[in-house]
Amino acid sequence: MRSWSSPDLAALPGSGRPLRLLDSAGGAPADSPQGGTARLYVCGITPYDATHLGHAFTYVVFDLVNRVWRDAGHEVRYVQNVTDVDDPLLERAEQTGVDWRGLADAEIERFRADMAALSVLPPAEYVGVVESVPLIVELIERLRARGATYELDGDVYLSVQAAPRFGRVSGLDRTAMLELFAERGGDPGRAGKKDPLDWLLWRAERPGEPAWDSPLGRGRPGWHVECSAISTRYLGMGFDLNGGGSDLVFPHHEMGAVEAELATGEAPQALAYAHTGMVGLDGHKMSKSRGNLEFVSRFRESGADMAALRLALLDHHYRSDWEWTPELLRAAESRLGRWRAAAVLPAAPAAGRVLERVRERLADDLDAPGALAAVDGWAAAALAGAGDDPAAPALVRDLVGTLLGVRL
Repeated sequence: MRSWSSPDLAALPGSGRPLRLLDSAGGAPADSPQGGTARLYVCGITPYDATHLGHAFTYVVFDLVNRVWRDAGHEVRYVQNVTDVDDPLLERAEQTGVDWRGLADAEIERFRADMAALSVLPPAEYVGVVESVPLIVELIERLRARGATYELDGDVYLSVQAAPRFGRVSGLDRTAMLELFAERGGDPGRAGKKDPLDWLLWRAERPGEPAWDSPLGRGRPGWHVECSAISTRYLGMGFDLNGGGSDLVFPHHEMGAVEAELATGEAPQALAYAHTGMVGLDGHKMSKSRGNLEFVSRFRESGADMAALRLALLDHHYRSDWEWTPELLRAAESRLGRWRAAAVLPAAPAAGRVLERVRERLADDLDAPGALAAVDGWAAAALAGAGDDPAAPALVRDLVGTLLGVRL
């Protein structure tokens, strides 16, 4: 599947620092990638609606990871999926009377435009579920050969009894798992399951639903399994970082890790996990079910400066939950105006220190607000008339564009 165009990255003097992120699964700082290539997997969208600011926050955060790794000298192997067949997509298509494939194609194209407008670096591999059905079937067959699955009315389930490492990623107890499983697309109450936490790998064909022929019977993938199949195919096991929103810790990342590890006989699936906080609106997490959404495409279509929108997202630490308000965009527009005014001065304070400070803050658990504050300090001094370095404005334009993804 085609991703989107990549923004230009200027070469910066020196080299960035090793990135230390808090591992969501272990609760301790994760080691920086070893060797020349850093491997990143980020869970993508289910394309039944437009990209909202919660999605945008997640993808901008992991775009920072990508940029910091590159600045530190790594080649980045970044993979992202798109769940272009799933229950919410099919339900929306039925509600609106459109073909599910046409709905998915339209929303994927909107997502591409949103990501390009936000200067998000594209993944090396942008992979849909539909094109990955053979990979998914192959992984489920491996799980079946290892005795980790069973059938129920033609559906194929994974048995948690076959997964001794189940719970390692989330650290949740059984009661919490059952509650979240019911809230987030699971079926703990289905009669005939061996354990309420067993989850669906392959859904046998239902009337009116898309289905594919396979050795598992005619049907389609369940949830979670697409990311296991895609990540093992394109990144292998033990990749450096698995990312997404905090609502994916359980069940999605927990169950995906089990699938990959049982299918390959290797562990872990990922060396570390990172999860972004939830973005709220009107006192609640932004969600399509609640309808309290601010869409990136609406900002784009209204003529908003997308660099300012990206700055508004960056002004929050990635692990924090926060609330969107229109004042955040206005404040970001003012900040962007100050930066741009300083960056076109004929001379300004030397920029070597601000470059090092931005690198330092981003390397320290991705402290984006601290990095923005460093540029604020330089811009304020420049606008006050300090400094006489004619090369400084150009260097600041380059570092802000390359490390923060903000066009000045």
